[in-house]
Amino acid sequence: MGKQYFQPEIETMPVEEIKKHQSACLVKQVKHVWDNVPYYRKKMEAVGVTPEDIHGIEDLHKLPFVTKEDLREAYPYGLLAKPLEDCVRIQSTSGTTGRRVVAFYTQHDLDLWEDCCARAIVAAGGTKEDVVHVSYGYGLFTGGPGLNGGSHKVGCLTLPMSSGNTDRQIQFMTDLGSTILCCTPSYAAYLAESIQERGLNDQIKLKAGIFGAEAWTDEMRRDIEEKLGIRAYDIYGLTEISGPGVAFECEEQTGMHINEDHFIAEIINPKTGEVLPEGEKGELVFTSLTKEAFPLLRYRTRDLCVLNRKPCSCGRTHVKMSKPMGRSDDMLIIRGVNVFPSQIETVLLNTGMTPNYQIIVDRKNNSDTFDINVEMSQEMFSDNLAIVSEKERELVLALKGMLGIQAKVHLVAPKSITRSEGKAVRVIDKRKLY
Repeated sequence: MGKQYFQPEIETMPVEEIKKHQSACLVKQVKHVWDNVPYYRKKMEAVGVTPEDIHGIEDLHKLPFVTKEDLREAYPYGLLAKPLEDCVRIQSTSGTTGRRVVAFYTQHDLDLWEDCCARAIVAAGGTKEDVVHVSYGYGLFTGGPGLNGGSHKVGCLTLPMSSGNTDRQIQFMTDLGSTILCCTPSYAAYLAESIQERGLNDQIKLKAGIFGAEAWTDEMRRDIEEKLGIRAYDIYGLTEISGPGVAFECEEQTGMHINEDHFIAEIINPKTGEVLPEGEKGELVFTSLTKEAFPLLRYRTRDLCVLNRKPCSCGRTHVKMSKPMGRSDDMLIIRGVNVFPSQIETVLLNTGMTPNYQIIVDRKNNSDTFDINVEMSQEMFSDNLAIVSEKERELVLALKGMLGIQAKVHLVAPKSITRSEGKAVRVIDKRKLY
């Protein structure tokens, strides 16, 4: 069987043509944000740059970086580049202190995002004869809507399952003959175990899985592939840039092709901001070339990775990024949800607790565990157990409201969290993901 692409003329475009296309789009995009986003214009003026200084991708380094701090400061409409009446959708992810990241889309933006997801499905062997089983969350989270739209573009029968209700997932999988599974890797591993426990492996028709939204190791990939009898493909994206489909894995499974007709990727030194040469590890930075409503220029993802342009056996010419190899900030991804220690601190202070706490994350049976130890004040420590238990319950609810996922909260004795050089160790991540 020949190689399959959703948009062959774009996915196999010669590198020089890609760069010409990127340069033309960049010039246009810089003018678009300068004319329509006062917040951007101020940032550019602050570094002495105008649209006339940008002639192509060789001038990209002149533009200022955009960070999550900017998104928080400009929330909700400060970075909007189109009138609200031209926007048809928002998607959202949790912000660092309760202010969410809200991304806007025109219909054109949605079409291009779905094209990117369609490319990922075809790269995983998808055709219109497939049944695509989408078990990413729907709603504000980008996972479900992105793969759902991509599946429609390919012409697959699409099962918009969303997450959870494992019995129903497996019933539909067997009854409707799902062939491509889209979800987080930890949920794929859980589904694999549940299918084995029920003795239903011979009734499952899956051939491929597209798994993202959290870090996973190659060992976990092989385990899922073996248990489900599939090939497991990685997908990468972030709400700020569009959602899943910014980059995706092909049959070679040696990194993810970035959709360079829509995004320029750079790797920078996270401390100095200096652009690093290809092949060096650093922080991934994205520029949106074709987004209309919410175009970000030089957005710092805080993900650490490596880019390479070695020719790929699949025939795609777009640059590849490695799996993320860590973060340059303190964000954790737990069960596919972004969690910042500062969010936890905000909840503790708002509920009258001390800001002395420790987050302990682990992965057991391929699922993330999330525990938070919180030091009690001396007064609370002398209270009875019923009062302490009630406070734990209150914190669990308040944290779920802020983070969107449930943590186990343990109130511990004053001064019992180890300090090192006077500062508490805030995060213990035992998952060995990178």
